[in-house]
Amino acid sequence: MTQVSSGRTTGVFRRKPIEQQTDAGLERSIGLWQLTAIGLGAIIGAGIFALAGPVAKADAGPAVSLSFVLAGLASACAALSYAEFGGLIPQAGSAYTYGYAVLGEVVGWFIGWDLLLEYTAIVAVVAIGVSQYVIFLVDSVGLDLPTWMLGAPGSGDGHRVDLFAVLLCLGVAWLLNRGIRTSAKVETYLVFVKLAIVVAVVAVGVFYVRADNLAPYVPFGFSGVATGAATVFFAVFGYDAMSTAAEESKEAERNLPKAIVLSLAIAMVLYLLAATVLTGMVEYTDLSETAAFAAAFDAVGRPEFAKVVAVGAIIGIVTVLFSFTLGASRIWYSISRDGLLPAWFAETNRHASPHRPVWVVGGVSAAIAGFVSIGTAAELTNIGILLAFVVVCGAVIVLRYRSPDLPRTFRVPLMPVVPLLGIGFSLWLTSQLMWQTWARFAVWFVLGAVVYAAYGYRHSRLGRGEAVSGDPEAELRG
Repeated sequence: MTQVSSGRTTGVFRRKPIEQQTDAGLERSIGLWQLTAIGLGAIIGAGIFALAGPVAKADAGPAVSLSFVLAGLASACAALSYAEFGGLIPQAGSAYTYGYAVLGEVVGWFIGWDLLLEYTAIVAVVAIGVSQYVIFLVDSVGLDLPTWMLGAPGSGDGHRVDLFAVLLCLGVAWLLNRGIRTSAKVETYLVFVKLAIVVAVVAVGVFYVRADNLAPYVPFGFSGVATGAATVFFAVFGYDAMSTAAEESKEAERNLPKAIVLSLAIAMVLYLLAATVLTGMVEYTDLSETAAFAAAFDAVGRPEFAKVVAVGAIIGIVTVLFSFTLGASRIWYSISRDGLLPAWFAETNRHASPHRPVWVVGGVSAAIAGFVSIGTAAELTNIGILLAFVVVCGAVIVLRYRSPDLPRTFRVPLMPVVPLLGIGFSLWLTSQLMWQTWARFAVWFVLGAVVYAAYGYRHSRLGRGEAVSGDPEAELRG
């Protein structure tokens, strides 16, 4: 690495040159459709299988379809900002890297630090959800499992550990450490199966749709649709996790923006169709709050297809585990490569995988999933991703006006209206979070400040003069 001067931007707001790392140590082996599969793996999962029923029943009625559309439009504002950055800065790290390059080191650090917790907690929550479906299927075939292994302490009588959830977290970590080429192929196959099952749900369920079940269509008014949108919003992101794989994708400048837009578009079409079929099959007041699709097929006399739906839910949610474990480990890798965390974590194994962050994320998520209830684990999620959306949408505005001539393979339309809408909707959603979520965020934020002050600031490669920090955009212009 050539030593260069630090330039005019110094201190905690020094900005990372875009071309600082060209020798990443990661293998560029995944193409457009594998990238899209990673995005779909993260987006389609718990949202369609777990949220559609309870949101329709309690908040939106048959208009839950509109809730998904509204949430999708809001999420698209952030997705388009990610797409512009994905083509402009095709590096691992997602919002951490974008914030570091445009708004400064301290902004990138705190977003990356927060996303480490958020993604790890999401993996744990999703693993618990998968475990519950596995237990349901095991019970349905008459197997009697020991009570101690069926859930975290306090989640039921005799529960000591959610063993299935622990094994899922560790199994996904093992798969990722086999290398991105192998793990992305497995993810692509699983996503294909998941999409086929969702399409089958729509194709079979449409024959049981009754028009009178869809009336009244908006029983709770537009406020109910909006409340439903706030709830299902967390089912319409995931492209942010996919963008962390930028350095492992071929022709990332062109493929990453396409994959972000494609994955969200495909997911929204399937959400709209599936939610409409669900509320057309069963009156919204009679929907099950758990396993709504399986219960709906039971209600119309198709119990055998209900089991297929349960299997699809398991496969669908497992792909979410893969995508967010990938995201957390690549953010950790990027932070460590920049010197803000020990460089020991930035070393890769013989499969070109940052194996140490992968195992740490797998181990921590396994501990949370095994010994913490799903409700408590879920409270650790959401806020960091929303704040990352705010940073990315803000940064794309700053960079567009500060350096309008940078070579971009994708441009956010209607600048700055679209990213401003993304900022506004994300901030509104953060205002809906419980105070306990903000308290936990504050504790993690303070811990991050201590780590940055004690280690990151002093060991930053940028701060030690290993890269130009004065005009990062000049690196792109060449």
